Amino acid sequence: MLDAALVEKFRKIKLLSLDLDGTLTDGGLYYAEDGSELRKYHVQDGLGIVMCMKEGIEVCLLTLSNTGAIAKRAERLRIKRYEMGILDKLTRIRAFCTEMGIGLDEVAHVADDVNDLPLLRSIGLPIAVANARPEVKAVSAYVTQARGGDGAVREVCDLLLHHSKHVKRNPLVEGL
Repeated sequence: MLDAALVEKFRKIKLLSLDLDGTLTDGGLYYAEDGSELRKYHVQDGLGIVMCMKEGIEVCLLTLSNTGAIAKRAERLRIKRYEMGILDKLTRIRAFCTEMGIGLDEVAHVADDVNDLPLLRSIGLPIAVANARPEVKAVSAYVTQARGGDGAVREVCDLLLHHSKHVKRNPLVEGL
């Protein structure tokens, strides 16, 4: 059960920002014989992202990693705002906010590791996955019950869809 202050934070969100490794994935990197990296994504996270976008909550993906497979996953989910090789995520979020005409208080970001701390400290709804570093959990308004790569993003999407004042209907009840 969320307290009233946290519900209000979820209600304000217009942009859901996601880290990739450790958040949309379990953080494991698998290497094929040819040296290519492989990642496993949770299909329910993907559907949650699609439902959020369908209901008008923008989604962006910011990651330090940089592979063609990441681009393919973002494109498959129709995430328009995704950037790879990003060290300074806060600067990118500020630019997205300017493009969208929203404030940092209308941004949620889901993360697992310390490289996202500057961003988490600057936005309206910082969120840590269950297996995040202690430092990330300490600055987060919400910590998911699910681990990164195991439905944590879907958990956040469901909360956004349930509580957001921007959603016109409840796609969890009415279907897609």
